[in-house]
Amino acid sequence: MLLWINGPFGGGKTQTAFELHRRLPGSVVCDPEQVGFGLHRMMPAALRADFQDYPSWRQGVFEVLDHVLHQHDGVVIAPMTVADPRYFAETVGRLRESGHDVRHFALLAERDTVLNRLRDRGLGIAPFLRAVGQGDILLRREQFAVDKLDYCLEQLSKPEFAEHIWTDTTAVAAVANRIAATAGVTLSTNTDSQLLSRLRRIAVTVRHARR
Repeated sequence: MLLWINGPFGGGKTQTAFELHRRLPGSVVCDPEQVGFGLHRMMPAALRADFQDYPSWRQGVFEVLDHVLHQHDGVVIAPMTVADPRYFAETVGRLRESGHDVRHFALLAERDTVLNRLRDRGLGIAPFLRAVGQGDILLRREQFAVDKLDYCLEQLSKPEFAEHIWTDTTAVAAVANRIAATAGVTLSTNTDSQLLSRLRRIAVTVRHARR
């Protein structure tokens, strides 16, 4: 089974994916973004564009996930924003057409909620920056995500991108619980304290900061 966790950039996909992985024995996280990073590293910086526009990215994502799904016995988790219906068809749709059990979830939130999460990638310094009148400085390094935000929210709210999960007031662990219940998989009990949960999220943010 593949759990594809979709949503706008900064919408909580990676945090949710690693919460599922932590509590789902035998699962693996296969991040399609890594295929794009590899393509970018092969190019001079001046030639790099949105890697989703490259047919090689869509083909590579399909081939890697198809291979892992055939060879790995556990659940495969793919956190990746794909809001273009054509690209969605070439990745999620094509995997389904190949006979794989693909469960797709779009994590949605209000625009301001996503912007606050993008600021929070600054590891908690956003309140300090707001206090000194520099509240949006962290968003400058997330310009790609900000520029794509309205498009992603509009597209991913459409029926073809269901199942939708609104996450504005829902903790990561609860989002993972809902995904697991819908997909019919059993997670281990979440015993994290609020502090430990926060530390885990910071660790995931540090390890998977956008290149």
